[in-house]
Amino acid sequence: MKVLVVHNAYQQRGGEDAMVAAEIRQLTSHGDSVVRYDRHNDELRTIGTVGAMSRAIETVWAASSYRAIRQLVAREKPDIAHFHNTFPLVSPSAYYACAELGVPVIQTLHNYRLLCPAATLMRKGRVCESCLGHTLPWPGIFRACYHNSVSQTAIIASMLAVHKLMQTWRTKVDAYITLSEFARRKFVRFGLPLDRIAVKPNFVHPDPGPKAGRGAYALFVGRLSEEKGLRVLLEAWMRLPQQVPMYIIGDGPLREEIESSIKRFGLTNVAMLGGIHSSEVLRWMQGARFLVCPSLWFEGFPLTVAEAFACGLPVICSRLGSLEEIVDDGRTGVHFNAGDADDLALAVEWAWRNERQIEEMSRQARTEYERKYTA
Repeated sequence: MKVLVVHNAYQQRGGEDAMVAAEIRQLTSHGDSVVRYDRHNDELRTIGTVGAMSRAIETVWAASSYRAIRQLVAREKPDIAHFHNTFPLVSPSAYYACAELGVPVIQTLHNYRLLCPAATLMRKGRVCESCLGHTLPWPGIFRACYHNSVSQTAIIASMLAVHKLMQTWRTKVDAYITLSEFARRKFVRFGLPLDRIAVKPNFVHPDPGPKAGRGAYALFVGRLSEEKGLRVLLEAWMRLPQQVPMYIIGDGPLREEIESSIKRFGLTNVAMLGGIHSSEVLRWMQGARFLVCPSLWFEGFPLTVAEAFACGLPVICSRLGSLEEIVDDGRTGVHFNAGDADDLALAVEWAWRNERQIEEMSRQARTEYERKYTA
């Protein structure tokens, strides 16, 4: 089979970019042929004022991407097109190019962009669903939800409204993939047909193997941004009655704030490692006792959770969205109330003191990986 893979990469590489690469490797390893159409947000760095105005239009309908994909499809004749991120350089116009040449389209929904201009369903550290049900998501525009910019949010809102009115999501996409059952329900509520949405979680390959030993520290792995709950994490560590060592892996807009807070609060048991290679992340996981995932938003499917399970690492996570579904409370990890530093501190204290129960959770986490999250 020949597959056209379409993806607009992010300026800061994250789990979505990693999964696109992993899926391409899997396809080719099984003998499928992959044709790629890639764009990268680094293209936006030097576009200037006139370019920015043009880009605003192309977010709604990217004529250049439409033409390029139409030519690519005509030349390569793929059997199917698999779309990942289309924002902002590809746009939904690419679906039309495939449809006109009879190529079926599958869209993986890695985030909530179709529901929310910010793609997170979060505002000011809390879940927000104000835009659901509006053809034009005007609450997001009014609140400048995307990059704190009314104009930039309006561009995304216009794209969503135009293509909802054109019925693009219903008529130009043949099937959707969500990463969790939770996300599937959200998109059905938005209006996508239930029978055209399949659930396919992220996977980890190659298998890193289970960790040995009980683990000597707690671990956070992820983007250092508001929706990941880093402030709650540090507040919880301040409340712990004993010193629990923790390493924070990742980079992002909150890095300087987090580093400053660690010093200001005197958290000598917390260390920042920055962004490191994925192989090093797995090595750190195999030395940890548990992973902490204090997200404040409805995560799509954090690759770090699947990696933790592959390493036999239990996960302490927010009782929220897909995390509540993926991590089985009391079996593969521990839930706490999202945004509640006191509740997180209690969960961490319990996990640190109850070594025998955590060892059993480690075994169950590894079993969960073997059942659900291998390639």
